[in-house]
Amino acid sequence: KRKMNKGNLIMNKKTNFKILIACEESQAVTKEFRLLGYNAFSCDLLSCSGGHPEWHLKKNLLEVIKNKWDMIIAFPPCTFLTVSGNAWFNIEKYGAKAIKRHEDRDDAVKFFMSIVNANCNKIAIENPIGIISSKWRKPDQIFHPYHFGDSFEKKTCLWLKGLPKLKYTNIVKPPKRTKFKSGKTMATWFVNAWKLPPKERSIYRSKTFPGIAKAMANQWSKELI
Repeated sequence: KRKMNKGNLIMNKKTNFKILIACEESQAVTKEFRLLGYNAFSCDLLSCSGGHPEWHLKKNLLEVIKNKWDMIIAFPPCTFLTVSGNAWFNIEKYGAKAIKRHEDRDDAVKFFMSIVNANCNKIAIENPIGIISSKWRKPDQIFHPYHFGDSFEKKTCLWLKGLPKLKYTNIVKPPKRTKFKSGKTMATWFVNAWKLPPKERSIYRSKTFPGIAKAMANQWSKELI
């Protein structure tokens, strides 16, 4: 009887915590927190593809983060933040298109920093290697999906506030990279994504791998109770 009461008390405590998974249409992380009994919500301007619209806030994130949240885990769009697209910012070569891209990058940085400055004591922001390191500060942690059981290569950065670095859960061997005639190599899954239409390609590349999603929920939820 005591164990049951204690369990109910812990469950009630979990549901009192409000967790926002920002810029997540896949609901990968949201579902992992929900499986543990936490009151987690995904938020994105896109409709969710995770199958639980009742947990999804299809709203402007800048309005949503004004509310009180116990934890925010964010995956802001990286299109204009990643260094992989730096060549397109050459104004001499691309003119007006490059100027527009610089403006979009400034907006992307402002959006990122809006999450950083949200009124929340526990914040994690995920993004690939990009200009945030120079515009703000270097990430607290860099890892790959293969550190968490998914045999994929994708250098992933975390900027953390009030949360610990993720501990690796299952290190597996990354797959063989695709090699080009130039001698350059690239992660095969990333190369295959080019076969998709631009909009689908972006969504596919931004999805959170299952092992990372599970690690975030399992490890960071312990910081709440």
